[in-house]
Amino acid sequence: MGSGSEEALEKAVAQLREVRAEIAKVIVGQDSVVEGVLICLIAGGHVLLEGVPGLGKTTLLRTLSRALHLKYSRIQFTPDLMPGDIVGSMVAESDDRGHKFLRFQPGPIFANLVLADEINRATPKTQSALLEAMQEHTVTSGNTTHELELPFLVMATQNPIEMEGTYPLPEAQLDRFLMKILVTYPSREDLTRIVERTIQREEAQVEAVLDRDSILQVRSVARQVLVAPHVREYGIQLVMATQPEQPESADVARKYIRYGSSPRGAQALVECGRVLALMHGRYHLSTDDVQAVAPAVLRHRIILNFDAHADGETPETLLGAIIKGVTARAAIA
Repeated sequence: MGSGSEEALEKAVAQLREVRAEIAKVIVGQDSVVEGVLICLIAGGHVLLEGVPGLGKTTLLRTLSRALHLKYSRIQFTPDLMPGDIVGSMVAESDDRGHKFLRFQPGPIFANLVLADEINRATPKTQSALLEAMQEHTVTSGNTTHELELPFLVMATQNPIEMEGTYPLPEAQLDRFLMKILVTYPSREDLTRIVERTIQREEAQVEAVLDRDSILQVRSVARQVLVAPHVREYGIQLVMATQPEQPESADVARKYIRYGSSPRGAQALVECGRVLALMHGRYHLSTDDVQAVAPAVLRHRIILNFDAHADGETPETLLGAIIKGVTARAAIA
């Protein structure tokens, strides 16, 4: 590795550390959530957060937009939200002479960081408009295609409590998210710090430490992180172990999983693992990095069968067993 690469690596590591320090001024605890959202942004994917209301999901993305000097927008998903409310629509205007013409009015999707709040409250038609933009990074209106500016991150949130009038995301659409992160309730210490900050009422000033060009630079450095053959093999084994019909599948997968992870899961393990390695100042991907990101990368890519629900199994318990089994086999090999 040349000195230029060394410098680029050190600079990227320092920048990521600065961003996390700025976020910590506002967000108490939730380190794994902050890390996951940053990984998705640098890896160029999208993130789905699941947690009850009031755990700081909206605040996190707003703080991130300040620290990264990026354009931020929030879309509150409701049953009456239309696709045009997200991507934009054609509006009729007239010029000085009274001639009428149509002009495209961009919707809130035209931002770098988009918060899709309570995504499972909108109808499937509206959900698919958002997911198309996520996948293609473009919006088509009439005959014209509009490019979305990079970096482009959609952070969708959903409430784990099944409520009346929600439309769960179909499996194919869930697969579009690079990670699904569970936002848990803060610990007693974190809750005490949150309340103390509320009492002091001092508004933390978040400095912009990176801009979009720097983020794209960090992204290109992350793509240069080396992946050894045995680490790549470990990622592939993890994905194969989730598929019940494969010879390499884990026993729990055969018993409790209806459909395993798609090939996208294997790609995501490597992409996310590389960014995590970079965050820790390493220029090579290790099996530990892949293991660390595996739950968030795979939990929404496996579909459980009826027996799993009957026996009280969850994606967490099954992935725990699968990761443990694959790691043990990799250690022997």
